[in-house]
Amino acid sequence: MPLKSSRRDFLYAGYLGGLGLTMADLFRAEKAQADQKFFESNEGTANSVIFIFFPGGQAHQETWDPKPYAPLEYRGPMGSIATKVSGGRLNEMLKNTAQIADKITVVNSHTHGEAAHERGTHNMFTGYRPSPALEFPSIGTVVSHEFGPRENLPPYVCIPSQPNRYAGTGYLPSSYAPFSLGSDPASDSFTVKDLKLPDGVDDKRFNRRRTILGAVNDYFATREKADSLDAVDTFYERAYSLVSSQKAREAFDIAREPDKLRDEYGRNSAGQRMLMARRLVEAGVRYVTLTYGGWDMHGDINGGIRGQMPAFDQAYARLIRDLDDRGLLDSTLVCTATEFGRTPKINGNAGRDHWPKVFSTAMAGGGIKRGAIYGLSSATGSEPEEDALGVEDWATTIYHCMGIVAEKELMAPGDRPIEIVKGGKVRKELLA
Repeated sequence: MPLKSSRRDFLYAGYLGGLGLTMADLFRAEKAQADQKFFESNEGTANSVIFIFFPGGQAHQETWDPKPYAPLEYRGPMGSIATKVSGGRLNEMLKNTAQIADKITVVNSHTHGEAAHERGTHNMFTGYRPSPALEFPSIGTVVSHEFGPRENLPPYVCIPSQPNRYAGTGYLPSSYAPFSLGSDPASDSFTVKDLKLPDGVDDKRFNRRRTILGAVNDYFATREKADSLDAVDTFYERAYSLVSSQKAREAFDIAREPDKLRDEYGRNSAGQRMLMARRLVEAGVRYVTLTYGGWDMHGDINGGIRGQMPAFDQAYARLIRDLDDRGLLDSTLVCTATEFGRTPKINGNAGRDHWPKVFSTAMAGGGIKRGAIYGLSSATGSEPEEDALGVEDWATTIYHCMGIVAEKELMAPGDRPIEIVKGGKVRKELLA
């Protein structure tokens, strides 16, 4: 549709020219103003996040971004299948995920510059490149810091345990650390550590101990002010709330789920961890991190993918459908992440090596578009070709969905103000 210009427009343009401004300057200013209004009006579309992490570096070519028309040495040994999204294809092992592709967004243009495991992990858990001067807090920790507990449940939970140091508090107080289950929900002997009273301690004795501890804390608080004391006090207060709440204890009881549903998720680590994640966000946990598998496949990538992908495929597809059926998907952001991608060419050991230039992730629910493919990698899966997505923008978009402005400054040691994410912007094209 052609733009219509009026005499007033031309006069206004002349006035701007007299001020040394161009129409391009005007349009940029208007866009910045619109972006700021968009930023400030955000109240958050996600009440909770489920963050599914693939340690080791998952190959995009054998998962979310197959290259069926590339030469064999790039394409690899595995086939691909069509999804419910026009033009979408996934690895042949993702049959169930292909059927729920209309509920998720696949990102095929994720990128950063860190090819080492620890540095890539730091990127994906914090939204920051590693720094020798400061360890940054994980996204889950920031959510815990900004919102606190809900329904007497820990705001941030790791399944089965904190997977790495970068999933922790960084420069923020230890009171915002994740609560770890301590064992795998898939185990027949699964119990959550520290969630029940010790033998011989009844409710009356438990409450008396709590009163005594409170008196001790008050004594020390009047004589010394330290973050460590405040952190311990907050930690114990939350721990007591958790142990004393029947509803909170029940949230961790996966045995309450119907056997049929547990079977549909899969009686394995992938299935039961994702089912536990759904239980926790449904009960009120704000941020759940779970890990699955080992994806550092320098050799026999065909065997590695075939061994691990089916369990993930079954569980992930069931998780997305389960959340949707319960009316929770629109308020629960489900993200998959990994350290980096894998090399475009298959190596001499029939595997792929580290490659951070491009890799794939997936996002669903919580204000994210349904049935979309965001970004494009090159024909050989070597680099982003369209809409490259760096970790700063990705993390900023996650925070935006949670209702957190990533430009907000938190205080690091030495009273140093540090932005939650530096230099990121919300990728509105990902949003519903």
